[in-house]
Amino acid sequence: MEEGFLRVMEKPNEKQILLFYCMESEDLARKVAEQSPLIQLQSINWRSFDDGFPNLFINNAQYIRGQHVAFLASFSSPAVIFEQLSVIFALPRLFVASFTLVLPFFPTGSFERMEEEGDVATAFTMARILSNIPISRGGPTSLVIYDIHALQERFYFSDHVLPLFETGIPLLKQRLHQLPDTDNVVVAFPDDGAWKRFHKQLDHFPMVVCAKVREGDKRIVRLKEGNPAGCHVVIVDDLVQSGGTLIECQKVLAAHGASKVSAYVTHSVFPKRSWERFIHKNDGSEKAFTYFWTTDSCPLTVKAIGNRAPFEILSLAGSIADALQI
Repeated sequence: MEEGFLRVMEKPNEKQILLFYCMESEDLARKVAEQSPLIQLQSINWRSFDDGFPNLFINNAQYIRGQHVAFLASFSSPAVIFEQLSVIFALPRLFVASFTLVLPFFPTGSFERMEEEGDVATAFTMARILSNIPISRGGPTSLVIYDIHALQERFYFSDHVLPLFETGIPLLKQRLHQLPDTDNVVVAFPDDGAWKRFHKQLDHFPMVVCAKVREGDKRIVRLKEGNPAGCHVVIVDDLVQSGGTLIECQKVLAAHGASKVSAYVTHSVFPKRSWERFIHKNDGSEKAFTYFWTTDSCPLTVKAIGNRAPFEILSLAGSIADALQI
């Protein structure tokens, strides 16, 4: 009797998942579905009225009753958030067995604190909105987020949702072990915040930490600790916006003797096509970054950068498929 119970505990029955998705995330959704025959893609008609407001329809709504349902979201801009929230708030009310929201990139995560009275911490605002997703028949919504900017943001969510914070770092570690010079890799962090966020997951690699110091009116990147000389140095952070900090870090590391510099971020936001400053040019000029690894958490960026060197996309599809079974 006890042995049978242990066997059940070791390998619980996997769930059949009906996966809905927003238009931006279609490619990632298809990759997730390819990971398991238990994940079936479902569709939504994303239409608009003449005044621009959404006119939405969840296909086969009557057939998802009693099923485990998930939605893959992408909050890439305020313009697309409302229509997705409308669907997110509707799905759990269709008598589904459980509901999981996969939001790979929590876009307001870096706006999590007030520095002076009047600042609006929009990370808290977004967390409050998502905390009010209706409870399904199976209980609170499971909310899957990757590498949220600050771990304390888990406390911004109420008990009406169950946040599951995942990370893309295992994908990076797997890729680093595939490099021909894997024994010469050093991990660098652009600031103390990134070190606190990721160093425990990468502690088997030698480490370098940079810091931003103020000189007059400017903030300059300096090497704080570690020795990059002669090594392939990989800068690790949770997200990139314009990329200015990464470029300054690369210059500092190269000046201290790094033989190669690469970068990894889970979320490549890159507003205003700022990814273009990293592209390798065919004019014989020096290539500052050997590799630039990122995930497909920001689908519009993935489509924009394509297969242009030095970018490589490490897909979250397998990790998302696993998270849907939790």
